[in-house]
Amino acid sequence: MAKLQLIISDPRNGSCKKIEVEGAQAQTFIGRKIGEILNVSVADISGKRLMIKGGSDKDGTPMRPDVHGGVKTSILLSKGVGLRNKEKGIRMRKLIRGNTVTEDIIQLNLLTIPSE
Repeated sequence: MAKLQLIISDPRNGSCKKIEVEGAQAQTFIGRKIGEILNVSVADISGKRLMIKGGSDKDGTPMRPDVHGGVKTSILLSKGVGLRNKEKGIRMRKLIRGNTVTEDIIQLNLLTIPSE
């Protein structure tokens, strides 16, 4: 059974909610990609659309939008998600997870978008 920890942020007022979902509610997120907008009713969040912004797996490896699929791979990074670069021109090989939500994902970061 899939179990997800959802971090839902609202940019209008700067608030953030942490919700844990299991079973059928968690299965609605499996197979989705970063950037997708969902019409989902989760816990007390209803009437709003949610956009997937990122997440991490059980080992803390972050998801990255430019790595396709649900794979875990090492890529050469110069900036962006998964790298804290303090010096200019530094590139490092880091372990990154792909942009698709799989069973291994534990935490999912979501952004609320008001319904039109």
